Amino acid sequence: MTGYGKAEVSLAAGKLGIEIRTLNAKGCDIGIKSSLLPKDKELLVRQKIADTLHRGTIDVFLSFEANAAESAKTINADLVKEYYNQLLDIRNSLKGIAIDTDVNKFLMISALRMPDVVDNKKTDIITEENWPSVEAAFDEALKAVCDYRAKEGAALYKDVTSRVANIEALENEVEALEPQRIEAVKARLQKNLDELAAKPDKERFEQELIFYIEKLDINEEKVRLRQHCKYFMDTIDGEPFPGKKLGFIIQEMGREINTTGSKANNADIQKIVVKMKDELEKIREQSLNIL
Repeated sequence: MTGYGKAEVSLAAGKLGIEIRTLNAKGCDIGIKSSLLPKDKELLVRQKIADTLHRGTIDVFLSFEANAAESAKTINADLVKEYYNQLLDIRNSLKGIAIDTDVNKFLMISALRMPDVVDNKKTDIITEENWPSVEAAFDEALKAVCDYRAKEGAALYKDVTSRVANIEALENEVEALEPQRIEAVKARLQKNLDELAAKPDKERFEQELIFYIEKLDINEEKVRLRQHCKYFMDTIDGEPFPGKKLGFIIQEMGREINTTGSKANNADIQKIVVKMKDELEKIREQSLNIL
């Protein structure tokens, strides 16, 4: 869900820039980092972003570069005259004190530095008249974000689906070791009995052995894990916004892998389980990028 989009629009007063940046998040958290957008348009923009981007931490930045004519500040001429006349009266009242011949220039500079001489009145940059152009720029920036996400999504899809295939391949390795594991369990139990010089009833021994092996059986876990892998692929291929559902499927996959490891009772299978966990953790990290 990381993405970036930018657009610019030329207004009568200057150039307005719009940037949209997105990061991973479970929900849709929109932050508008500017005071340029009027309050009556903010809700509209938020809704437009939510409908288009759906999920992510989304930051919107607006910048404005004024035209030269617009950036020039207005001088209040009447106020300058009033300040100048007051300063002039003060100068004339200073009898007996030598005054520099450049005093008029000094008085004028002083008058221009007085409060409220320069009009800093702000005007609205985004108005009802230019809003259609501004809205079109927002749409352009959102499209750029979606295009960015689409490119990233293609690489993401390839990575995630290949890791699911890796897990299925590792499950095949577990199945190949299954007969060896069962025989090893039987041999170990028999060896322990031989060391104890115990002579159990053969039929009872077989019953207990079957019961013990059933407790270590991982066939159900293998079947469920394969089903979850298939469900993962069906979901990512068949739904427009599968991200949240994939998170739940990943949890179920992890549960079956963990149970396989706890029941394995075999060093080789446990090594394979560690590899499966590593693949699944990478899938989980990448799934946060999926809408």
